Amino acid sequence: MEMLHYDFMQRAFCAGGIIALLASTLGVYLMLRRQALMADMLSHVSLAGVAGGVYLHIDPTLGGFVVAVVGAVAVEYLRRSYKTYSEVSVAIIMVGGLSSAVILMSLNKSLNKSFSSYLFGSVVAVNRTELLVMAFVALIGGLFFYLLRRPLYQMTFDEETAKTNGLPVKWISLGFSVLTGMIVAAAMPIVGVLLVSALIVLPAALAIRIAPSFSAALFISMGIGLTGVFSGLSASYAFSTPPGGTIAFVLLIILVAGIGVRKALFEISKRTRSKEKEKELPIHGHMAVKEMSRH
Repeated sequence: MEMLHYDFMQRAFCAGGIIALLASTLGVYLMLRRQALMADMLSHVSLAGVAGGVYLHIDPTLGGFVVAVVGAVAVEYLRRSYKTYSEVSVAIIMVGGLSSAVILMSLNKSLNKSFSSYLFGSVVAVNRTELLVMAFVALIGGLFFYLLRRPLYQMTFDEETAKTNGLPVKWISLGFSVLTGMIVAAAMPIVGVLLVSALIVLPAALAIRIAPSFSAALFISMGIGLTGVFSGLSASYAFSTPPGGTIAFVLLIILVAGIGVRKALFEISKRTRSKEKEKELPIHGHMAVKEMSRH
């Protein structure tokens, strides 16, 4: 493990592990709530924060963090305004964020030179401050998911019933949206704005397909996320490829392989059952003939 002798790789693995656990857990809730596009939307909206941070001469990562959280709150507000067409809120906020980012980028030509690191991520360049921010988000996220696990479970599958049971659905949903924005912003240094949804959606997409229960889906998703991030970082170091893209590609391979294995096992099980039925048919047929001969 030569790569772990370097400080930047140690920070990369720590940051990657933290975000993998958070993002994969969040992904399960987003998938089941049919809000998978929310992560992709917030990652694009955060571009406006990054561009605004550079234009105002403040930390671009901090700017992206703040705008992602504000965008999450705005989405929750618009989602309640368009209850029948909840996906409209995603489109509205995404258009606003991307248009603002383009305008701010045009006002600051120097931004284009370093913009690729925000678009595609550079986990090996994560500094101690960013690592502390990720740890803080992980602490908040862990407490949120643990303390509100039962209300979140009810809201995920039936929000109206949860409201009838007296749960503060509005505030919990708002907190969930804010946490989503925080996780998306914290994941930007790992896989970048354009690939952050891969880290959130892909592990959850496979976990939901193969898990026998909701709790199992959470743990399987976290395991897939950690495997994808660590494998992607190792492959990136070995082949000198971009970390963000490599992590996303590894997660995609795991998803395709997992679905393929699941289908293969289903076909094998199906054929085994059909063969057992074929073996039983002659026995039943012989017994029927004997019964008819008696009569």
